[in-house]
Amino acid sequence: MIKAMLGVWILVLPLVAIEADAKRGADLFLENRCTTCHSISGVGGKLGPDLSQRLDREYTPAGIVSRLWNHAPKMWAAMREARIDLPTLTEANSADLFAFFYSTRYFERRGDAARGKRVFMEKNCVVCHVARGSAKPAKEWKSLGDPVELVGAMWNHAPEMNKANQGKDYKWPQMTSDELTDLLVYVQNLPETRSLAMHFSLPNGDKGKQLLESRGCINCHKGNMALEGRLGSRTLTDVAASMWNHAPKMREQAKQLNADEVREILAYAWAQQFFQPKGNAAKGGKLFAAQCGSCHNDRSSGAPDLMAKKGTFNSVTMLSALWRHGPQMLEKMENQHKVWPVLNATDMGNLISYLGAR
Repeated sequence: MIKAMLGVWILVLPLVAIEADAKRGADLFLENRCTTCHSISGVGGKLGPDLSQRLDREYTPAGIVSRLWNHAPKMWAAMREARIDLPTLTEANSADLFAFFYSTRYFERRGDAARGKRVFMEKNCVVCHVARGSAKPAKEWKSLGDPVELVGAMWNHAPEMNKANQGKDYKWPQMTSDELTDLLVYVQNLPETRSLAMHFSLPNGDKGKQLLESRGCINCHKGNMALEGRLGSRTLTDVAASMWNHAPKMREQAKQLNADEVREILAYAWAQQFFQPKGNAAKGGKLFAAQCGSCHNDRSSGAPDLMAKKGTFNSVTMLSALWRHGPQMLEKMENQHKVWPVLNATDMGNLISYLGAR
């Protein structure tokens, strides 16, 4: 049941030489019997948290690694008790799991349909999308099942909407990410859309930079405004809301983007950043010295020399290292009466940035 449900979610992201695929991640999740403890949308075990329940709004790779790191000792103990072999995750496995976790969280209907209905009314979406019927009915929006389509639709719809309202006493409705999320939940829960299949895919992004240049986006989005440095920490709903709010400033210059072009730009400007460390390397160095250095800087401890690998770490390698070396590390710490370090998302981001810096 879970496998069938997850089969429609596909995410392919470029990460150095690693591809991340949500379908492979879902298969890996099942093969390693993670559903013994964890469920997806209520299907599966009840001992661990339901992984389709979003825990906070900053859903980043560092946050995912932080949760898994802090939960690891209890998780390994529960797996041993249930006689489940501890998996050894390669970096490719880890990347696939990231894609899977992101896709499950993205498609979780975490907003509020009642608030979304109010947004639909108060922002006057109802005027054209229902009452007048001059625009496509909300129940037919392709973007309901594809976040990339959503980003493109929010951009491409703006000139048409602006043209339809020329000469009228009309103010462009700004929309926050929360409001857009609630609106989507409202429309996704209409009787005609509740069974809509979700799809999520991105190409390798090698055409994205060329598109930004050819469409003139690069003329404004450079330096501190470059998209390559502004989108990675945002969800795709955040990006869609920003596209919508930015559209009035681009009325004379905005050019339509088809779905494939939007995917290429997002893969280039958003997906690659998603895995890149964004923490404070200096703070990460202090954390490493305080929490990790006593073992990893002491060759006699048997712990791997992380300084020899410095510059090669990111969230994917950190997750892989946790599962390949973590159980041995925990055993040694317990023998020495040391406590497993608890690292929040900020700590983990700083530590990965430190280890990833050359």
